[in-house]
Amino acid sequence: MKPIAELLKKRDSTLFQVAPDVLVFDGLKLLAEYGVGAMLVMDKGQLVGIFSERDYTRKVALQGRNSRETTVADIMTREVFSVGPQTGTRVCMSLLSQKKIRHLPVIDGNKVLGLISMRDIMDDIIADHEQTISQLQSYITG
Repeated sequence: MKPIAELLKKRDSTLFQVAPDVLVFDGLKLLAEYGVGAMLVMDKGQLVGIFSERDYTRKVALQGRNSRETTVADIMTREVFSVGPQTGTRVCMSLLSQKKIRHLPVIDGNKVLGLISMRDIMDDIIADHEQTISQLQSYITG
């Protein structure tokens, strides 16, 4: 079980973030611009929530709110589960599954190192399995 820090090293180190006072409409434009489904909500350097497409659909679109009048703070997910850089990928997958969430901030002390998605972890697990299969095939045929 490898630490999640190894997964972060393979990714772009850009932390996509938005301020809590930004209008949801502008936050959605940022999600589209960055090509991501979620961003960290940061206030004065502190993580205060996560803003996702899921937040928009459930708390704006389905409730008839106006995205040009609603702030990110009004709809963001405030209860943020996070992991440390040495947390194993399988532990992260278990947490994502148990809490029914799709994104985990990776935090070291007070510093946010990155945001890991369920897809990132699944891709890593699949790559590990493929490598194991390849090694076993080489062993059997070699």
